[in-house]
Amino acid sequence: MSDDLRGRFVWYELLTSDPGAAIDFYTDLIGWGTAPVEAGGMPYTMWMKGEIPVGGVMQLPEEAVMGGAPPHWLAYIGTSDVDATAEQAGQLGGSVLVPPTTIPEAGRFALLQDPQGAVISAYTPPEVPPPAGEPSPGCFSWHELATTDYEAAFDFYSTLFGWVKTEAMDMGEAGIYQMYGAGGPPLGGMFNRPPEMPVSAWLYYIDVEDAEASAARVRELGGLVVNGPMEVPGGGHIAQCSDPQGAMFAIHVPAAG
Repeated sequence: MSDDLRGRFVWYELLTSDPGAAIDFYTDLIGWGTAPVEAGGMPYTMWMKGEIPVGGVMQLPEEAVMGGAPPHWLAYIGTSDVDATAEQAGQLGGSVLVPPTTIPEAGRFALLQDPQGAVISAYTPPEVPPPAGEPSPGCFSWHELATTDYEAAFDFYSTLFGWVKTEAMDMGEAGIYQMYGAGGPPLGGMFNRPPEMPVSAWLYYIDVEDAEASAARVRELGGLVVNGPMEVPGGGHIAQCSDPQGAMFAIHVPAAG
């Protein structure tokens, strides 16, 4: 397995209390298509950007509900050796929530929790997907971690996935916003979460054509706009939202040029 898989965000999965309603929401808002598949004997629907799968949606498992997990988006980060990555995550102070598991015809994954409490999945797909191009509407374009200690979190992910620091932005009282990448353009940012944010968590930004129009549509479709729309340094526009089932996501219009 080629090492250019390492550290790439390669899949995005929505685990939700109502997959049918979620499909209606995101297909209208983002313009994705869908394709039903069988994944390890479970009903599963892929999100399609044209002919390209970008992720999936499934029922939030009962054991996750019993553990207190709300509907949420989960990203899968590439590694050529899921077992070694999971073992290393434990050595670095993280937790392995689901041990390395093979899904027939879909690859091998492990569900990991970083030492500050945020959850991601390490993943080896059946084949390395092509390199990500420039973001376009319907793509995930930014990956943001709100945490209790962004420096410690960066060290954890950097060791696991080879990420490197790029630019850092001083947000004044809100502290430092540390951007990171995997050798190409920045993949996202990390920052210390404010006191009103109860848990450390990842937030994934979906590229749209018009932040104002998309935020208005979120509300029309029964979701919430939690923050924004607003311009961010560099000229992009964002809004942070939750879907009608409560899963957090964000919309993003990258800066022109």
